[in-house]
Amino acid sequence: MKIILANPRGFCAGVNMAIASLETALQQFGTPLYVYHEIVHNRPVVERFRNQGVVFVESIDEIPVGATVLYSAHGVSPVIRTLSSERQLRAIDATCPLVTKVHKEAVRYAKEGYTIILVGHEGHDEVIGTMGEAPEHMILVQDIHDVAKLTLPADSKLAYLTQTTLSVDETEGIIDALKQKYPQIVGPAKADICYATQNRQEAVKELAGICDVVLVLGSQNSSNSNRLAEIAKVMGKPAYLIDRVQELSLDWFQPNDTVLITAGASAPEENVQACVEFLRDRFQADVEQRTIREEHVSFPLPVELRVLIR
Repeated sequence: MKIILANPRGFCAGVNMAIASLETALQQFGTPLYVYHEIVHNRPVVERFRNQGVVFVESIDEIPVGATVLYSAHGVSPVIRTLSSERQLRAIDATCPLVTKVHKEAVRYAKEGYTIILVGHEGHDEVIGTMGEAPEHMILVQDIHDVAKLTLPADSKLAYLTQTTLSVDETEGIIDALKQKYPQIVGPAKADICYATQNRQEAVKELAGICDVVLVLGSQNSSNSNRLAEIAKVMGKPAYLIDRVQELSLDWFQPNDTVLITAGASAPEENVQACVEFLRDRFQADVEQRTIREEHVSFPLPVELRVLIR
C-alpha cells in the first residue's frame, strides 16, 4: 500500500486562532467557561474541551449573568452580541477574520440599499450569523434551483455574498446562474471562499486521480470536510469522511491500494497520523507527502485576550 498525504490539510489559520483563544481563555478565567455554538465543527476537538469543563451552548440564555462567553470561529449575529451585553457577559470574539470580512460586506451592501443574495447552506452557524447582520436585506440560495425560483424584479439593485466553506465549483455555478438572471448583480472584489477551503479542495482535485481510496478526516457537520469527500466521489473515487481511526474499516482497502489522506480545516493532525499508523501496521504502507500549495497565514488572538497577556 501507498499513502499520499495531501498538503495543505487540517487546521486553517482561523481554526488555529479559535482553538488558541479557547485554550488561553481557560488559562485566564478557568471554568465554567461558555462557548456559543461549537468552537469549530469537529467532534474530537469539542469533546476535548468539554472534558476540560467548557460548556457549549446553543442559546445565550443558558449562560449565567456575568459569566465568560467565547464566540465560535463561525461568527455570530448582532442580536447575539446584544443579548450577551444585556446579560453582562465577558465576551471573547474568536470569529475567523475571513468570516468577519463577509459580515462587513453584508453591512456595507445593506447600507447602500442592495438586496443581498447569500450563497450558503441553511442552518449553518456561519450563514445564521451573516444573515443576522442585515436580515431584512438578505435572501439565502443553496443551489441553482433556488436561483431559478427567485422572483425579484429584473432591475433590482442586487449583490451576492458566499459562505466561506463552500466548494469553489459549486459556488461558481451558482454565481454564474445569478449573473445570467441578473446581469447587474455585484459581488465582493475577491471571492469569499476562504484560502484554506480552496487550497484543500485543489489538493484533492490534483491528487485523487492517482489514488484508489480517499480518506477525509473531519466531522459530519463540517461543511468544508464534506466538500472534500464530495469532490473525490465526483471524480469516481470511494471517499470516506471519518473523525477518528476507530471508524476505519478494513473492507475499504485492498493490500496494493494507493490511499489519499486529507483533513478538513477543523480536523486535528493527530487523528490523521493515527490513521497513517493504522494503515502502516495493517498493510506495511509507505507514506509520501505531496504539497500542492504552501500556506503561511496566521491570525492574532482576539483583542479581548491580547490585552490580558501582554
